Amino acid sequence: MACITVTKGHYQDKVVGPDAAYPKFQQQLNVLKSVERRFESSLFDIKQLAQVDLFDSELASAKELVKHKFIRAAGAVAGVVLEKHLLQVSHNHNIPLGKKNPTINDLKEILKNNNVIDTPQWRLIQLLGDLRNLCDHNKEQEPTLDQANYLISGVEKIIKTIF
Repeated sequence: MACITVTKGHYQDKVVGPDAAYPKFQQQLNVLKSVERRFESSLFDIKQLAQVDLFDSELASAKELVKHKFIRAAGAVAGVVLEKHLLQVSHNHNIPLGKKNPTINDLKEILKNNNVIDTPQWRLIQLLGDLRNLCDHNKEQEPTLDQANYLISGVEKIIKTIF
């Protein structure tokens, strides 16, 4: 790398050297780095907004299923939204999951252990996960209309309050 120094006079007194350019270069580099962070932040915001919109649409479908008395299906849809949201929250906080396909229970434990959610939120997610399991797995007991509506409204609350 060539070193450019401007000098004057017989004794080659230094007028300006590379050290004069360094602060200006550093300033330009910092501007570019901030633009990169802002761009990444904007993409993140757009992704989050699109995901919230998709979740709202899926929850609207769950409400429509409840309206037509497809209670298990409504609970299953709401449960999927909850699980996907908790997974995204884990990614947002750069939390390693340890499992390839974590469940709602796994995710709530991970989020609690990493101080992303508090105990009341943890308990709500536990209840919502239990209601989702009732809709998805338990064929001995039918979920009620109230349980399905509670599951849907609880998931709406979670996706709007936990990021």
